[in-house]
This record gives sequence, structure tokens and C-alpha cells, in this order.
Amino acid sequence: MVERAPGTRQPADASPVPGTNPPPVPTPTPAPAAATVPPARAPEAADPADPAIPASARRTSLLTTLVLGGLTAVPPLSMDMYLPALPKVTDALGSPAATVQLTLTACLTGMALGQLVVGPLSDRFGRRRPLLVGLVIYVLATAACAIAPGTALLIVFRLIQGLAGAAGIVIARAVVRDLYDGLAMARFFSTLMLISGVAPIVAPLIGGQILRFTDWRGIFLVLTVVGTLLTLLVVRRLPETLPPERRHTGGTREALATMRGLLGDRVFTGHVLVGGFTFAALFAYVSASPFVVQEIYGASPQVFSLLFGVNSVGLIIMGQVNGRLLVGRVSLERATAVGLSLITAAAVALLVMTSGVLGRVGLVPLAVALFVLMSSMSLVMPNAQTLGLQRAPHAAGSASALIGTSSFLIGAIASPLVGIAGEDTAVPMALVQLVSVLVAGAAYVFLCRPGTGTKATLTAARHDVTTTALPAPATEAAGAACREGADEG
Repeated sequence: MVERAPGTRQPADASPVPGTNPPPVPTPTPAPAAATVPPARAPEAADPADPAIPASARRTSLLTTLVLGGLTAVPPLSMDMYLPALPKVTDALGSPAATVQLTLTACLTGMALGQLVVGPLSDRFGRRRPLLVGLVIYVLATAACAIAPGTALLIVFRLIQGLAGAAGIVIARAVVRDLYDGLAMARFFSTLMLISGVAPIVAPLIGGQILRFTDWRGIFLVLTVVGTLLTLLVVRRLPETLPPERRHTGGTREALATMRGLLGDRVFTGHVLVGGFTFAALFAYVSASPFVVQEIYGASPQVFSLLFGVNSVGLIIMGQVNGRLLVGRVSLERATAVGLSLITAAAVALLVMTSGVLGRVGLVPLAVALFVLMSSMSLVMPNAQTLGLQRAPHAAGSASALIGTSSFLIGAIASPLVGIAGEDTAVPMALVQLVSVLVAGAAYVFLCRPGTGTKATLTAARHDVTTTALPAPATEAAGAACREGADEG
């Protein structure tokens, strides 16, 4: 495989990951042959206050960035707003806690499988159409959850909600890959983490407040309204970023061959596993924390929402430290290693505290360890996504699908395991977190093999340029608008 300089787009003659079957590049006609983008600095060097950029364009592009952030916020909105209601759903529907936790597992499984379908579809039909179809189905499924008469139907509707909501996650990542590479992509993912990170803060707070005025069904009504507004914003403000000449024309066989080629790339697979098992540690916390904080430590839904929000603030702050300070000064590989080390230390501390080795430990020390664990996720997940997506410039949708599917499937497996010993102990949560991060670390060391490949540092990226064939005018304008929005965000 031909190695690329970090932070640059892949030239037309570079070799993609074996088996990804890049679409054929059409032979240029004499007229547009000279239409190439002259060498320019990476997007981070752009001045968003440049008077050559109209104010209206800057406002539109910023809104586009916010829309992408909203799409990546679909999972925390669908999960976290519902978390304070889990004990109440258990009482209202007369089901055990382990069964009610399956509503989380169903949604997570749906989001995993849905990405596996929508990702290749977006490589074939473009980004907008699959996204809009998925959002419409998401809205309908969420409304159905609000009227579910029992746990069984609620699980089914949550599965459909997850399948449809997957479109927003996978396509948002693919759009970023369409527009950016290398360090610019890592910075944009950190920006999206800032935007989407607000959702975990606001969602449980809103969920806790909704429960003061209505029951758990009102939470799904609010999610229905949010999904509807997001759909309208996508219709009005999100342009197509994948031009027809870059789309795949094959069917299921080509999509499967592309994914086989991606999974055959050892480094790509390593980053997929790093991100997936790190997400499993995060979701073990998401799934177990309502019962741990409220049932074991006796906190109210409002206190739980506050603690959850504090952890999400840590996630956002560390994401900005990663994007604004570390990316470019420290290699992405080293930042990922530091994040994995911090998560491991926090998981060991949690296991020691919850197992009773130190006696009865209060909520405050537990909350501190959870804060470190959650915050450190921002050093691993955006960098692992960036390093993985860099390996597949010609199949961003399929690569994004594999990254997302692995994360959500592994998280779906971790979810019921945290409640396997009942509601009176937090040991399973800590144990699942520790095992998950150890597997992620092993994948990082033995598959990614940091230090043996090209490292993405700012020293190299500052001198990189982006040189690609000029796309169709509409696509060029869409890409410029989205990139300017990233600079502003």
C-alpha cells in the first residue's frame, strides 16, 4: 500500500486499501483538464474572518457544521434522555431491570446493524437520500415508542429506532471523510465532539425534568420533536458531498468485497477494535450508572443527571484539549496511547472501590474515577476514527459503517453484562470496563503497531497541500461551505 503524507488528500494515483474497489476516474475532457485546485494550505490555516468569504456563506456553513454535530448527537439523545426513566419504566411496565435494559441493547444493536447497511448505500447513492429516509423512519419509530403498551413492543420499536437513527451517525462521519484528511479530520471530529458532547449533558437533565411533569412516555415525545427538526434542517442546509463520479456503481457483491478488503487491512481493523472496545467501556457506564448511582448510592434522578452532565463536560473539555492542543504537537498514536492508559487506570480504581477491598466507598470517589474514565474517551475515540478512516479514502461510507457497527455491537454485548449480578453491586460495571479497555489496548499494540507507520504530526502537516481534481460546481460549493463551517466551529 502506498503511504500518504498525513493531513493530505490521497492523489488520484495512490493505492487505496486492497479490496476497496475505488470507482473509476472518468477521463477528463479538454475543457476542464486545467481545472485543478491550486496548492493551498490545510483547512486549519484558513481565516474564517477573511472578507472574501461572504457573511451569509459563513453563517450557512456554520449551520452545516451544527447539523453534522446534531446527527452525531442522535445516539446520546436516544440513550441518555431515557436513562433517568429506566427505574420508572421497570415499575410502570412491571418488568425486571435486566429486561428493561434490553430496550437500551435493542436500540444500540439497531444502530450497529443500521450503519452496516446505510454506509455502503451512501457510497452508492450519495449521502443525502439515505440520510433523509433514515431520519423519517427514526421519527416514526420514536413516536411509536411513546405509545408502546408493554416491554416487548418497546424493545421492538427501540430496535427500529436504532436501525433508522444509524443513518445520521454513519453518514456524518462519511461527510467529514469526504471533506477532510489527516490532522484536519482529527480536528473536525474534536469539533463535532464539542457539539455532540452537549447532548449527553442536556439529555439526562431534560429527561429528569420531564419526569417531574409526566411519565417516561413524554421523553419519547420530545425525541420525536427533535428528530423532526433535525430532518427539516438536513433538507434545507446539508448539501451533497459525494459527487456522482465518485460513487460506487456495484451492488451487494461489491459492498461485501469492499468491506472484506477493509477488514483485511490489519491497521484499519486494529483501529476499529480500539474504538469499539473503548466505546464498550463507555457504554458499560451509560447502561449501569442509573442503577449504580440511584439504587446503590440512593441519589435522586436529578443528582444522577447532574453527575452525568459533569462527566460529559469532562468529555467535551478533553475533546477540545485533543483537537486544539494535542493534535499536531503530539502524534495521534501517542495521544491514543495516553487515553488508553488513563482509562485503564480509572477502570482499575473503580474495580478496587466497588469490590469492597477498601471498605465502603462513598459516591464522591466513585464519581471522580468515572470522570477520569469518561474524559479520557476523548483522547481515544476521535483519534482512532481518524486513523481508521485515513485508510479508506475511496470507501468512506463502508469504512464508517464498520467503525460504527463494531462500536455499537460490542457496546450492545457489554450492556446486559453490567446487570448480570443484579442491582445491588457495581462490580460487573467496573469489570466490563476494565476488560474492554485491556482488549482495546491489546488491539492497539499488536494490530495498530504504533511507531511503525507514518505519524500524523503538525510539523509535517503544516507543509502539506490538498491537490485534487475540481469537482462539479455544486459539490465544490458544498465542500467549501462545510469546510468554512468547520473553521468557524
